[in-house]
Amino acid sequence: MRTAVRFILASVLTLAALPAFAALNIFACEPEWGALAQELGGDKVSVYNATNALQDVHHIQAKPSLLARARNADMMVCTGSQLEIGWLPILLQQAGNPRIQQGKPGYFEAAHYVRLLEIPSSTDRSLGDVHPGGNPHIQTDPRNIAQVADALAKRLAQVDPANTAYYQARYQAFMPRWQAAIARWEKEAAPLKGVSIVVQHKGFPYLENWLGLIEVASLEPKPGVEPTAAHLEEVLSLLQHKPAKMVIRAAYSDDRPSLWLAQHAKIPAVKLPSTVGGTERAKDLFGLYDDTVQRLLGALK
Repeated sequence: MRTAVRFILASVLTLAALPAFAALNIFACEPEWGALAQELGGDKVSVYNATNALQDVHHIQAKPSLLARARNADMMVCTGSQLEIGWLPILLQQAGNPRIQQGKPGYFEAAHYVRLLEIPSSTDRSLGDVHPGGNPHIQTDPRNIAQVADALAKRLAQVDPANTAYYQARYQAFMPRWQAAIARWEKEAAPLKGVSIVVQHKGFPYLENWLGLIEVASLEPKPGVEPTAAHLEEVLSLLQHKPAKMVIRAAYSDDRPSLWLAQHAKIPAVKLPSTVGGTERAKDLFGLYDDTVQRLLGALK
């Protein structure tokens, strides 16, 4: 008995003498920011993604599971520009976690660090799901990821100063690989410049701006409003005068409208991952754009 007690006591003292390791708990609103936080944070962070690529992030419920994660988070990384307006304010209020409230270092909005497109002159709700600060779907342009990465690495260091050198080293290792990948994607995607497309939801202006795609129509009569049969017929009629090479949609979107138009206009319907996990190949940030470019090119053949 005494031997056993001595053994247990020695074990406890040994464990107490070991340096404590507590990963920085990061609550990522979207998979792309979770993936980026993991790239920059390595084994110093523990990342939880609040949503997945097959969910419409506009319409998420502040469930108890999300509340529990938010209460324990050291840092929250979201898109912002009111993309999460339907659920994030409620989550922040009910979580009661002072570390991740707006204005605190632990609250990070990616949209603050890029140039936003499609900033409306009016925010009348009759215009549909219009975001006052601009279109929030910034993740479809990898150049935006680069800008956010710089800001996020600095914020990680601010929240966790003991590991500043580690985060900066991770950032310095990530950026050359990322810039090389962007150059490769742009070279591969050269045939897409000037190609006319139809979008199901106005979620791709940054992709269009990056690759030189030309959007001629949207299947939604207003942003966030499901297409009606009459509007689909209008788009089909429009394409007789302004032909498009393809119709694209995000992985989370209902495929029926784009498939209807594809069948009647005789153009390919292209499902894009939109974020990490949206397709089998889009397993990480690099795979996201690898697959996006290849799917678009495949539609041209």
